[in-house]
Formats: sequence, structure tokens, C-alpha cells
Amino acid sequence: MKFGILGGGGWGTALSTVLSSRGGEVVVWEYDAEQCARVRSDGTNEKFLPGVVIPGTVQFTSEFAEAVDGADMLVFAVPSHTLRGVARKLAGVDTSGALIVSATKGLEDGSLMRMSEVLVDELSASVADRIAVLAGPSHAEEVSRGQPTAVVSASGSPASAKQVQHLFSTSSFRVYTNEDTVGVELGVSVKNVVAIAAGICDGIGYGDNTKAALITRGLAEITRLGLALGAKRETFFGLAGVGDLVVTCLSRHSRNRYVGEEVGKGKTLEAVLSGMVMVAEGVKTTKSALHLARRHEVEMPITEQVYAVLFEGKDPHTAIDELMTRELKAES
Repeated sequence: MKFGILGGGGWGTALSTVLSSRGGEVVVWEYDAEQCARVRSDGTNEKFLPGVVIPGTVQFTSEFAEAVDGADMLVFAVPSHTLRGVARKLAGVDTSGALIVSATKGLEDGSLMRMSEVLVDELSASVADRIAVLAGPSHAEEVSRGQPTAVVSASGSPASAKQVQHLFSTSSFRVYTNEDTVGVELGVSVKNVVAIAAGICDGIGYGDNTKAALITRGLAEITRLGLALGAKRETFFGLAGVGDLVVTCLSRHSRNRYVGEEVGKGKTLEAVLSGMVMVAEGVKTTKSALHLARRHEVEMPITEQVYAVLFEGKDPHTAIDELMTRELKAES
């Protein structure tokens, strides 16, 4: 089989190491020709995934056609704000019969679409049954080093979900199936907003009590939004829900938690982002999640406060105080 991975960042590189064990052809498309040449020369991706040796069977290319032509599976591993543009590059390419995997987390600015919806919008409704979402608590730094990881393959087509499960599963990368694409995509996207809030608490200097409360209440509001959009409640208590939420709020690898931590220490969002190589999806997702919540009249107080801190200059201490002094109510 031929596996085409679109996106040569940390996550695309990590997934290439997983698929290399399948024995097929793995071709990673990296849009930056100079970066691609460095990876091919060094055998590592020092910019995005330092210290990880890329298997010799994995090919990196800056030529889009080399990755997509004849591919049996196409894996999108690009930042959410570039997904539509990359999908559009497939116009005119014969992808009939190819599995299409979205490994991108986020909500599109403006349209508020989930990533699988963006793919259908660009590639036509006829591909919907061939799209699966691969997501869960899976930092590239650990996946690429073979540390035990479990994720889900979600699709409206059980057959597609199972195919992706089979192709990605290894002794260190375990894949479960799930039919709730809406819940999986919302869970792994909006958790980044809560992770920013967790980082803000770290930056301020709050402790474990605060973090536990934030994660729990963050899960509650992610679930509320998901139910309003037709997701299943149980999805949010699985790998794409509480699993991804916990790892992103606690891990030293979490870019979103890092952004929050630096903001909590007093830095501006612009200053933090300017010093980062990789994308913190939660920044853009904060805007989209808030707009989605307002559209569906869903209460999301943590998201509201994160938005105010990031984009309206609100003092993080004030935001926490307002969350703590909201009207008293029953837990739900």
C-alpha cells in the first residue's frame, strides 16, 4: 500500500513512523522545500521533532503529486487553518477508493466547520464515507518514540473506521473505533481552549485543586456544546474527551498549555506566539468555539473568560475571580 501524509510537521512525522511498520510506501509532503531538503539530508526533523530518527522507508517530498498520486490512504496532518487550502490542491486528482484520514484538530474560522466537514466541503459529499478522524491523547514527541498510546478512529462509516484502525494499530499505538465523529472532533478541538486556561492557572501559580476543578468543569462545557450539536455524551468520557483533555492540560509537551502559562505570567499573546515554531490550535479554536456556543445558546464560561484574556486584554486574575464568583448552582 501507499500512504500519503500531507503535512511534515511534528504530527505528520510521528504518524509516518507509525505507518512505516506496515511495510508499505510512506510519503510525507512538506510544503517548505528547504525544510524538506534538511529532513532528507539529516534523517531527522529537528525543527518540529528533534532527536527522533525517521525510518529509512519514509520518504519526504515537497512535490504534492509525489505524495498523493496512487495513494491508498491520505492523511491530513496540517494545521487547521491550512486544511481547506491543502484539500483544494486535490482538485483534479483521482482519489477514488482512497481512505481519507483527518489527523487535524480544530474548528475553521468563519465557517465554524469541523475538519471532516471542511474535507467534505472541498472534496464533495461522495467521499464522506471514506473519511475517518484519527484523534486522542497523542503527543507526537511520545508517539514517535514508541511510547504506549491509545487513540480513536471515528467515522460515520464503520467500515472506514475499522480500516483505519487496522492500518494504524501497532504494539505501541492502539486504535479504538467510534462512530461519533461530531463528539470526537469537538472533544479534541475545544479541549485546547481548556488547556490554555490550565496554563494560565500554572502561570499565575495556582495548584492542583484549581487544575482539577478546571479540567472537570471544562469537560462539562465541552460536553454541553457537543450534545447541542448532536454528539453522544459517552464520547466525552472516552479517549477523545477526558483522555485528550487531561493530557493537554497537564503535559509539558502541550503547546496550548504553554501559551496559557506564558500569558498567566504576564506576557502578551502576540509575544508568546511570535516565539513559537509550532501552532497552538487553541488560540484560533477559542474564537470559533465561543461563536459556536453563542450560535447554539450553550453556556461556556471558561471559554468566555479565555477569549477575554487572549483577545480583550482581560487580567487573568480577574477572569479566575469571575469564574469563582458566578451564581451558585448545582453541578451538571
